[in-house]
Formats: sequence, C-alpha cells, structure tokens
Amino acid sequence: MSTIATAMTADHRRCDEIFSRAEELVSSGDWTSGEAEFTAFREAMLSHFSMEEERLFPAFEQHLGHAMGPTQVMRMEHMQMRQLFTEMEQAVGIRDDARYLGLSETLMMIMQQHNMKEEQMLYPMMDRTLGQAGGEIAQQIGQT
Repeated sequence: MSTIATAMTADHRRCDEIFSRAEELVSSGDWTSGEAEFTAFREAMLSHFSMEEERLFPAFEQHLGHAMGPTQVMRMEHMQMRQLFTEMEQAVGIRDDARYLGLSETLMMIMQQHNMKEEQMLYPMMDRTLGQAGGEIAQQIGQT
C-alpha cells in the first residue's frame, strides 16, 4: 500500500529538482530556459499545495475534528511561498538575476524547513490517522 509520506515526499523531491534547474539556468544567464523552468517549478508547487489543501488537509482535519494545528501552519507557509513565487516571477520578468537569486535563497530555506516538518511529522501523522483512506489518497496522488 502506498503511503502519504512516500507519495508526498517523492513530490517534494520532484519540485526540488525543478527548482534547482531553474536556479542554475538563471544563474548562468539563460533567461529563456530559466523562465520556462521557473514556470514549471511554480506550477509543480501549486499543484502540490492543491493536493494538500484540497485533499489531504481536509481529510486529516475531518478525522481530528478541527482545522487548527499543523495544517493551519502549513497553509500559512504555503501563503508565504506563493508570495515569493510572485516576487520571483517579477524578477524573471525584468531579468534581475540578483533579485531572483536572493528570493530563491529565501524560498529554499522556507521550503527545507517546511518539507522537514511535513516529512518527519505531518505526513506520518496523516498515515497513522487516516489509515486505509490515506493509502487510497496516496495512490491517487501517485497517479497524477
């Protein structure tokens, strides 16, 4: 049976790889490819957030009986990252590599901390709490 932790951690790694490629391309001055890769990264992250916010978090919160706690913190961090995506997109638009790379560094720190919380605490907690229903959600996620 698939687990939420396995499926979502794999998606974190996929997003991280795209992020790294975008950063390398911008750093090397290849703005055309860098912009395309940044767009792919942003879309991958927004898709990841959507899986969490629309499927995983509501299922977990329903079992807990409330929407407070770890999922609320994750949603706030998603909002922070969305804001950084907007600022990075603006930096790409004006070809400001120093601004983009500075924002990229900030985003990397936030993502590392965020992913660690999810991978080490939240996803395992979801797997334990949701049981078979969580496995079914994980299978569906793995197919997208």
